[in-house]
Amino acid sequence: MGKPKDSKKEKKVKSSKTEKVVKVEKTEDKDDAEFDYDSLLCRANEIAFPMASKDLTKKVLKITKKAAKSKQVRRGVKEVAKALRKNESGIVIIAGDISPLDVICHVPIMCEEKNIPYCYVPSKEQLGAAGNTKRPTSCVLVKTHADYESAYNKLNTEVGALEVPNVA
Repeated sequence: MGKPKDSKKEKKVKSSKTEKVVKVEKTEDKDDAEFDYDSLLCRANEIAFPMASKDLTKKVLKITKKAAKSKQVRRGVKEVAKALRKNESGIVIIAGDISPLDVICHVPIMCEEKNIPYCYVPSKEQLGAAGNTKRPTSCVLVKTHADYESAYNKLNTEVGALEVPNVA
């Protein structure tokens, strides 16, 4: 019926005087590509605790993607800190590979003061892609919505059950 799908696509490139046909390799989408959790974990900072497991990371990114579609997400340190000060509730997801640490080191403390569950994921690129942005994102606040409420509640208990470091 149709043409067999090839891994290469033809693309016409026009210049001022000539027209070339260039074969462009089809690249996999970042969302579809399986990421290597262990290699991403090696890039995480030393304060990135509690780090989400591989399965929990997939769940967190999936909920973040659903929240971004329904506009129930706050992206970036500035927006998340502002939302926490205004007592907005939700789950805070922080990227573990942020440098310098001074940018995000106050966010977990604010979460603990407000009793809001938080966790770290290994990659800021994946967090940004899940939050429906092209740029890497350092932290995200996911709020509840009727579209994904049962999955959100389940994730809230899982993230809340993670062991938070005791600083005394």
